[in-house]
Amino acid sequence: MKIKLCCALLILVSAAAFCQPGSLNLGYVIDTPAANLPDRGEIQSSLSMYTNGGLLGSILIGLSPRFALGVSYGGENIIGTGDVNLNPQPAVEIRYLLFTEQNLFPAIQIGFNSQGQGPYSDDLKRYAVKSPGIYAVASKNTSFLGGLGIHGGINLSMENSDGDKDPNIFFGCHKHLNKDLVLLAEYNTAVNDNDDNAVGSGKGYLNCGVRWVFAQQLFIEFDIKNILENGNNIAGISREVKLYYTTHF
Repeated sequence: MKIKLCCALLILVSAAAFCQPGSLNLGYVIDTPAANLPDRGEIQSSLSMYTNGGLLGSILIGLSPRFALGVSYGGENIIGTGDVNLNPQPAVEIRYLLFTEQNLFPAIQIGFNSQGQGPYSDDLKRYAVKSPGIYAVASKNTSFLGGLGIHGGINLSMENSDGDKDPNIFFGCHKHLNKDLVLLAEYNTAVNDNDDNAVGSGKGYLNCGVRWVFAQQLFIEFDIKNILENGNNIAGISREVKLYYTTHF
């Protein structure tokens, strides 16, 4: 327990340890990855607030123009009453940018992320929404309609204790309304979570959100998740808040 608490404190303290302004070049739509890396020497930190008093802190560090490493940790009931239920171990993230975006060709990135979404079940040995695991994603940005980005990829989660080892597909897009507001939408098909012992019920996860650039290095995101109410015996639609902060070392 002390090790888990130390990991959680390390992530949260590190997220606020640097105070130089950074960019907002983030690598996620909402939960699904985008083919986008931090700049070299850039630290992207986030703090997500989700159901049941849950908090999830994460850090992603750009080590080169093509390579980044990250770690995340959190749990339920960190805010509110009841016993704190921390995740079993910190999650790791590895990203490598194979191809940068060029004219008509999208950026292509491969990676690994062991962080799922929502509460972790010790009995099922998985998160409510499975972690991406190994993935590949392509992203294309355009100035069409004032700024539009389209993202899509495939992943193979390591959380397969339910016996469902199918590859999964995900899609996402973002639309700039102005320099301060970005609309977000993504769809995780969750075809790797629809067998007999699955948590999902075959509808997939549709999430939408809005990202507000509060300052050059800080922004706030408001998300509505699981709009299709996919799942068996789990919470339906959820409203969540995420804070991002970027800096350099």
